[in-house]
Amino acid sequence: MLDYKLLQALAAIVEGQGFEKGAALLGISQSAISQRIKLLEARLGQPVLIRSPGLAPTNLGKRLLNHVQQVRLLEHDLLLDVPTLGAEALRLRIAINADSLATWWFPVMGDYCQREGVLLDLVIEDQDIGLKRMRDGDVAGCVCSAEQAVQGSRCVYLGTLVYRAYASPGFMSRYFPLGLNADALAVAPVINFGPDDQLQHRLLQSLGYQGAFPFHLCPSSEGFIRMSEAGLGYGMMPEIQAQESVAAGRLVEVKPGYAQKVPLYWHYWRQGGETLEGLTRHLCTAIPLNQGEITVK
Repeated sequence: MLDYKLLQALAAIVEGQGFEKGAALLGISQSAISQRIKLLEARLGQPVLIRSPGLAPTNLGKRLLNHVQQVRLLEHDLLLDVPTLGAEALRLRIAINADSLATWWFPVMGDYCQREGVLLDLVIEDQDIGLKRMRDGDVAGCVCSAEQAVQGSRCVYLGTLVYRAYASPGFMSRYFPLGLNADALAVAPVINFGPDDQLQHRLLQSLGYQGAFPFHLCPSSEGFIRMSEAGLGYGMMPEIQAQESVAAGRLVEVKPGYAQKVPLYWHYWRQGGETLEGLTRHLCTAIPLNQGEITVK
């Protein structure tokens, strides 16, 4: 039988991205959590963590983390049905892209979390790669652009986020007085959310530009808007996030009429119990399925 104290130690280390923070999450010493991992690996006869070059779960560790996530959810369901066992708030660990977090997520989730007493542990990942967290067993659910479900999980379509290219009027006058030609695109700074952000590359490809370009890195949706308003660069932003700045004249479209539609899907573990099923029903009600663009209500 599995010792769940040992599995909790593994989960805490991965969630805390290290032994020290993992120990703090459990309220134990670093040496104690190290001993639990050593005992777990001794009982299983193989490692559950890769220590170098970076800390990561092994394939077995990923399977155990998936198991821990699902057990937590099922235990929460049991505590709700049997109050005499005691009850504690569920901490739901979810991977989500920053633009969803900055736009529609909280208006949709606010009432649900208050009603159900759920605490959120949000992991920010780009919409193109967030599903990796599910595969690694690090999260119970994921909002991302991948349609193919991970083995053992279900996938529900939520809708699309519409992105358009924006810049400040001053930026447009300074860099594109003669239009979006190759010479201007070679020197106009782009704003990228991070190294995995491909939206700007697709924009430039649509303009027929294949060369190098200067760019800022700004891993913040709010910061992305502020940088653009300040005239530091241009880039693709959610239409629903930029609409206030556009209405106020702080931002204008770089390529009017051009848009990229990014589909968003909700992934969750099939054996996650009533908690995940209830959350999925809530999302499907708050965001009517197959209705197209996601808007903030």
